[in-house]
Amino acid sequence: MQAKARAVRDAYAAREKAQYGRSWNHEELMLGFLGDVGDLAKLVQGKAGVRPRADLDAALAHELSDCLWSVLSLADAYGVDLEAAFGRTMDELAAHLADPESTA
Repeated sequence: MQAKARAVRDAYAAREKAQYGRSWNHEELMLGFLGDVGDLAKLVQGKAGVRPRADLDAALAHELSDCLWSVLSLADAYGVDLEAAFGRTMDELAAHLADPESTA
């Protein structure tokens, strides 16, 4: 997934450079992610019956994929080994949840 996300990000960067003279910086990537999360929130409302639309399931799958692409792109931009970090984080959470003394 990381390689595919990087290839798409590189293609966007080339288009941005051609159109605007530069590609998006890390902060702009984050702002794009926030926009995707906002779109995702609207689709989640749709699943709850608040914002119905005909193609809701397909749109939800697309937006979840957009959000994942943004996370992968940000991890790549900051040099984070997301697979390793995810494994460590899940192990930490599992240990926390297995500890009867831990709170929330």
